Formats: sequence, structure tokens, C-alpha cells
Amino acid sequence: MGQERGGMDALLKLVREDASLTPLQLAGLLGVSEGEVEARLRAFREAGVLLGVRAVLNEEKAGRDIVRALIEVRITPERGGGFDKLAERIARHDEVRSCHLMSGGYDLLVEVEGRSLREVAAFVSEKLSTLQGVLSTATHFVLRAYKEQGVLMGRVAEDERLAVAP
Repeated sequence: MGQERGGMDALLKLVREDASLTPLQLAGLLGVSEGEVEARLRAFREAGVLLGVRAVLNEEKAGRDIVRALIEVRITPERGGGFDKLAERIARHDEVRSCHLMSGGYDLLVEVEGRSLREVAAFVSEKLSTLQGVLSTATHFVLRAYKEQGVLMGRVAEDERLAVAP
């Protein structure tokens, strides 16, 4: 089970594509023993490479009434910690689904989830924008997801092709 093109281990690639595969199924796909797969997965977890596995849900079809927002955040780097300390402080909030350091016109892109527009707005105005070091925020509410973590959310046919105009 060596490295494949692009540096991603074949086992990690399979787990990333379908986390529901059992170690026995993974072993069969890779042509190795189930014990070897279990040992590699354990080593990946211990090394902090495999942090967890999650299902990709179509929230709308699952009946979850949630509001998601992407928030552009400009921050002042801290002495001795740069952007990391403040970004980690922001990321610890339960409302935050993801937090990324970005290049361009803002420093962090923060994805937030709440039960209502009011709840998300309250997080931004009361918790996020009041943090020392946060200079400004710009909130963009997600209206609809078409693709999530590489998975299409809609009913796009596999063989559907884009129309090409002459």
C-alpha cells in the first residue's frame, strides 16, 4: 500500500471517497490483509492524518432547518502568534464549521451554522466581531448547496453534458 501519484496514499483516497467502507472491504480493494488496513488506519489516526470521518448530508432532504453563512474576516496578526492564535480562538466556537486562512482581500474565511438568520447574525455581532484583533467582517448567507465535499447535492444525471453553442 504505497504512495500513489500526487502523494495521496491509496488507503486514504478510498476512505476519503467512501468512509463507510469497512476494513475488510478496503483490504479487498487494496489487495492486502484486513489487519494491515486496521494497522494503517490506526497509525493515520495516531499521527493526526485521519482526524475523523463524516457523512455528507443533503440537509434540505434530511429535513434539517439550518442556516449557513460564509464570513470574510479581516484580523490583525498577533505578536508571537501571527494569525494562528486568533484563528484558533474563532475556530473553537460551536457555531463554526470551518475556518481557513486565505490570501486576498481578507484573512480568514469562516463557515458558520445556526438554526436561524438571527442566530447566525448574533454570533457575528456578539461573539466574532467583538473579539480583540478582528477588524471587520462580511457575511454571506448560503442560499443553496449544489456540491458539498465533492458530492453533488442535486439530481444531475451522470451522463448529462453541458450544451455547447456553435
